[in-house]
Amino acid sequence: MTKDKITYLIMQNGEVEIPTMVARATKKNRDLTAVKFVVMFLFAFGLLASCFVIIGPGQRGVLMQFGRIEEQILGEGIHLIIPLVNTVEKISVRVQNQEISAEASSKDLQEVYTDVALNWHIMPSAVNLIFQRVGDSPAIVGRIINPALEEVLKAVMAKYTAEEIITKRGEVKAGVDDHLKSRLANYYIAVDDISLVHVRFSQRFSDAVEAKQIAEQEAKRAEFIAQKAAKEAEAKVNLAKGEAEAQRLLRDSLTPELLTKQAIEKWNGELPVIVGSDAKQVVNLTDIITSHQTATTP
Repeated sequence: MTKDKITYLIMQNGEVEIPTMVARATKKNRDLTAVKFVVMFLFAFGLLASCFVIIGPGQRGVLMQFGRIEEQILGEGIHLIIPLVNTVEKISVRVQNQEISAEASSKDLQEVYTDVALNWHIMPSAVNLIFQRVGDSPAIVGRIINPALEEVLKAVMAKYTAEEIITKRGEVKAGVDDHLKSRLANYYIAVDDISLVHVRFSQRFSDAVEAKQIAEQEAKRAEFIAQKAAKEAEAKVNLAKGEAEAQRLLRDSLTPELLTKQAIEKWNGELPVIVGSDAKQVVNLTDIITSHQTATTP
């Protein structure tokens, strides 16, 4: 506190307040010193912390020196770097899921709508290269994965008809998987799994398939009826043949001796009544024989 200020205070108040003012000034100086200490501590701590970088689980660090990407890749854990000289970009190498809907055309020019679920990850040993060529994960998805998946689907679907896409779904999936792996390997991206979640066609094609199925069912039903009728006719022919053969065998077996024997076995002892050409003349052989026996009896 200056002498002029002390004099002014004495003149205004009529008394001296020097001790109070000195105490306040001293406290203020202590507070400023404490603030400076805290600021210096935080600065030192921040400077010290900037010397280290922590790479978390499932991550790799791309080390850069003045913006230039280095060959060294930082693995999981804590690493010492030079502040202001080195910077680190953290890249995830975990399996990531990407879902996409794509439109393609089949071999018979039918529109195919496919929902695909893709599991992929960045090759850990090449995170610096893919970051240098493409960028981070959002850039990889937008610039590489989505266009590649759409192109592969169009190329594979064009090899099959719409019916084959349905009946050979496993083969179609394997083709998409192989082509996509080969394409993404050029960008250091590994394909873990791919699933064709939904495969749909246009409404016109769906109606045509339904009509075809109905026609096939009707054709199968008509074929069944025709086969049934043919079998019934064949059964009747076989039955007629069997009856004719039985009659032939019976006819061949009826010899005169057999007929005579059967007549004798079935005769009840009564002679038949003979009717002549004139219906009024009826001859009873039994009566004739009886009359003859009576006449010859003494």
